Amino acid sequence: MGHKEPPAAKSAAKAAFLEDLPGIAEKLRAIRETIISNILLIGQTPAPTFEETARAEILLERLSEAQTDICAMDDHNNPIGIIKGRSGGAVPPIFLVAHLDTFISADVDHNYVIRKHSITGPGILDNSASVGVLASLPFICRNLGLSFDSDIVLAGVTQSIGRGNLQGIRHLLKNWEGPIRGAVIMEGEQLGRLNYYSEGIIRAEIECKIPSSGNRQQRHKPNAILIINEVINEILAMELPQRPRSRVIIGKIDGGFKHGEIAFDARLGLEIQSDSDGMVKQMHNQIKDIVDGISHEHNVAMRLNVISTLNAATLKYRHLLVKSAVAVMKRLGITPVSESSESELSIFLANQIPAVTLGLSEGRNIHLNHASMEIGPLFTGIAQVLGVIKAIDEGCCDE
Repeated sequence: MGHKEPPAAKSAAKAAFLEDLPGIAEKLRAIRETIISNILLIGQTPAPTFEETARAEILLERLSEAQTDICAMDDHNNPIGIIKGRSGGAVPPIFLVAHLDTFISADVDHNYVIRKHSITGPGILDNSASVGVLASLPFICRNLGLSFDSDIVLAGVTQSIGRGNLQGIRHLLKNWEGPIRGAVIMEGEQLGRLNYYSEGIIRAEIECKIPSSGNRQQRHKPNAILIINEVINEILAMELPQRPRSRVIIGKIDGGFKHGEIAFDARLGLEIQSDSDGMVKQMHNQIKDIVDGISHEHNVAMRLNVISTLNAATLKYRHLLVKSAVAVMKRLGITPVSESSESELSIFLANQIPAVTLGLSEGRNIHLNHASMEIGPLFTGIAQVLGVIKAIDEGCCDE
């Protein structure tokens, strides 16, 4: 039988690691060039959802060059690296995850501008910085002399955002053999982010199309934008409960083609959110009735298209993983801010795997082409991730 560390010794080692976290952040600054190089190499490779292959191949190549123990690509184009643990597989692995795709189209210039204190470029905060850190982890652990009992699975996942509907992580977990000890999901923004629960969500698009008659009578046809506006007004008039907490977020609208012409098409993007999956379905049905009713009244073609769905899932604040993450963050001078997350977190929690999502740095213009990330806080963000991985390795997810 293998040697089992006494509880007192284990507790002392855990306290010592927690105490040393600020020092780890400083040591990371000494190897900043490697970390930043990986962020630039990966971030300057376009990866819109469903087109992540080139970025996935680069991540796999960087993991291999960093002498990661195992490197492979699964049949969903998820690149995976494994840092072997001391236990030789006697304890389940810990997952460290970052999504590869961004909201940015491939035809946008992806050249990054690096300054003394910042990196600017499309997708840097969502989520290129995290993927660059993922590629750097084997080098970081080796340079800092860090090792773990568990294998550390470094997973870059595809088809995460929007219509991707988190298909990369869904596929990876569905096909993973054996239990998983716990997981940390990395997002570039915002340092202090601590997500440990996910609301039920339906993300949808309402589409209104009015056939063009090709003659002057078209000026008397309904205006698709105004019809969409009626839909918005009726959605805003819906009576929503405070418990379970529920809301409809209208996040995107577009339509028409010319200032002086009636709009023959318009689209509305929205998200239904609630702590209750039942309430999400009820609100979806209400909105569908609104769309069907207005479509019938105006005799136009309208559809409510569901883009993605998530079930509500949560850890309790009292869970040791959450409490350990809070302790790590406070030791590093980070103020935790918690809210719902529709990231890979929800898929881990739905599979009964303890997980948290952490933000790595600070920045601005997250979804714009000129997004900018501050370099200084990044090293504190990485030290935070290492601290939470260490807490999972010490057993905070084992109860």
